[in-house]
Amino acid sequence: MNKHDSLKGPVITSYAKAPARTVSAGGVSYAYRELGPKGGIPVVFFVHLAATLDNWDPRIIDPVAKSHHVITFDNQGVGASTGQVPDSIEAMANDAYTFIKALGHEKIDIFSFSLGGMVAQALVLKHPGLVRKLVLTGTGPRGGKDLDKVIGTTYYDVLRATLTRSDAKEFLFFNRDAEGKQAGRAFVKRLQERTADRDAPISIKAFQTQLKAIKKWGRGTPADLSSITQPTLIANGDNDRMVPSILSEDLHRRINGSELIIYPDSGHGGIFQFHEKFAPVAVEFLAR
Repeated sequence: MNKHDSLKGPVITSYAKAPARTVSAGGVSYAYRELGPKGGIPVVFFVHLAATLDNWDPRIIDPVAKSHHVITFDNQGVGASTGQVPDSIEAMANDAYTFIKALGHEKIDIFSFSLGGMVAQALVLKHPGLVRKLVLTGTGPRGGKDLDKVIGTTYYDVLRATLTRSDAKEFLFFNRDAEGKQAGRAFVKRLQERTADRDAPISIKAFQTQLKAIKKWGRGTPADLSSITQPTLIANGDNDRMVPSILSEDLHRRINGSELIIYPDSGHGGIFQFHEKFAPVAVEFLAR
């Protein structure tokens, strides 16, 4: 009996209380958290650029964890995971596959955001049998128009945030109108709800390597997404400055039978600004 099995007690459905764990595979120790009822197909969350385990909005995770086994993880070289961040999205997808197999899962659902959505696409194209359902938010396809401009926008907003002593995500993820500013502050505050056992921050080098990988992905040959037959839910705000909203429409056109939700008057973090609307939609989609 391993340590996990001996921990009897109620099912944890609050991300703030999810235990921090590690699993080793291919010479890398992957940091992850899991919560929600075990059994059934787990929902694996693929996180955004510069993010660690601490960057998932509990208002998205917790509703999903009420009825699903949820797994969040730091890919190689990110946060508390060891190893080096690779400079291509496809290599990141290979690492994610290694992590999922190390946990012994044969079939998963994916919930992805931004960079995570790119990694998810690469993974599903290479290992279609692994994935049952796909949620792609705030993301775009390989070779997507203006995707390589993410780098300039990111550095500009990181600088703006530094000058105003605020969190860069408030600029990158949310509009700068009254509603957007309020939503940004509320989002950043929610990310602080976990007080114990927080993750290591991402290193500058890891962040820069991720940006390099996104640039390469943006300038790559467009992938053939017609082979994606998994039920797919795509969502974004209508004014995404990081990964242009038009790329969500592009994904929707190219993935047969996919569903698209665009939230008005919101940016890259539209699903976080409208979490009260989006979380139930995601839960319903995964339960179908």
